[in-house]
Amino acid sequence: MTTSPPEAKLLVVEDEPNIRELLATSLRFAGFEVHVAADGATAIKQANTHQPDLVVLDVMLPDMDGFTVTRKLRDSGRILPIVFVTARDSVEDKVKGLTVGGDDYVTKPFSLEEVVARIRAVLRRTRGENADDAATLRFHDLELDEDSHEVRRGKRAIEVSPTEFKLLRYLMLNPNRVLSKAQILDHVWDYDFRGQSGIVESYISYLRRKVDVEEPALIQTRRGVGYVLRLPQEST
Repeated sequence: MTTSPPEAKLLVVEDEPNIRELLATSLRFAGFEVHVAADGATAIKQANTHQPDLVVLDVMLPDMDGFTVTRKLRDSGRILPIVFVTARDSVEDKVKGLTVGGDDYVTKPFSLEEVVARIRAVLRRTRGENADDAATLRFHDLELDEDSHEVRRGKRAIEVSPTEFKLLRYLMLNPNRVLSKAQILDHVWDYDFRGQSGIVESYISYLRRKVDVEEPALIQTRRGVGYVLRLPQEST
């Protein structure tokens, strides 16, 4: 029996055991080799030992924050991609995280599908790979190309704004999963429209007019709960 080689080698640094195990298990299932660390000092040792291709790094660690870990990795000459995963979502933290050498920033709560997609996108960028099928999200006859920012339904090209593209991408990363307005606000608009849930309804309406011109309608509403990308016969 043979197994395919791992897609990449990752180091997951997270002090909460449940989140660490969930991330590690999910990333292994997605095809990555995964090593773990619960604090900054161990993370630096693990990085030197295993030479990971990318680090998934929590900002809040018991001995030093993720920004300090990043600086120490940089000071040692290690140039490797870093995706921050944290509960911190202030503008200052995001700017600081990207300034010290982070390549992306995902805030909790997050979908595992989104974390995997962000990791793959960062790896493609840092490896200098060309766009391929890994850069394309698909659901039914709907396609979204993350690199060219093009959307198609069947043979029809769909013109979308940057915000509409980001909203559709989030729906396509979570097919058949009902997403609340709060979740959509957090992932699509971040801090800009906090508390203004009406903006979600408006942009869902804009997307429907463009995506669901033909049958079947893919963007479904679960009243009082949120929105979901699914085929009508899968609705409950």
